[in-house]
Amino acid sequence: MAEHRMMQRSALLDAARSLLSEGGTEALTFPALAERTGLARSSVYEYFRSRAAVVEELCAVDFPVWAAEVENAMAGADTAEGKVEAYVRQQLELVGDRRHRAVVAISASELDAGAREKIRAAHGGLITMIGDALRELGHEQPRLAAMMLQGVVDAAVRRMELGGAAEEPGVITEAAVAMALRGVRG
Repeated sequence: MAEHRMMQRSALLDAARSLLSEGGTEALTFPALAERTGLARSSVYEYFRSRAAVVEELCAVDFPVWAAEVENAMAGADTAEGKVEAYVRQQLELVGDRRHRAVVAISASELDAGAREKIRAAHGGLITMIGDALRELGHEQPRLAAMMLQGVVDAAVRRMELGGAAEEPGVITEAAVAMALRGVRG
């Protein structure tokens, strides 16, 4: 019985990833989850109390995997500057990943304060991850610099999320890397 419940929960999370990837937070509804998994709508409520709970669980499951991919990319760089570049590039590469949609969905207004705090704490792990490289580059306040750097990444992600109305993802990535490494100098 426990294994069946675990499989159902996993199927619901996979369906949620697909829905978020296809249509953003608006597409993530309990009727849609039920339809994708073949469960009755009432059964979905046995696993999750709200859409926010689904998103929170996705972040708890997917964010560590996503963060590990960023960390692995950084580990492959030999210099502090290379680590900063890998930090930016890897996050932007992950924008198309279905798991990333869950992370983007955290801004949904229906998330309660507890869920937002858990997600903010997980996101803080990214900030901590880049701190040593920024310190090595001479930043006296590496945490502040890391938050500003993450702001560049977040802005690039939002620009990519615009889709056809914006620049190509590669152009956005190169602009974000240039901004991270050289600031506003051309």
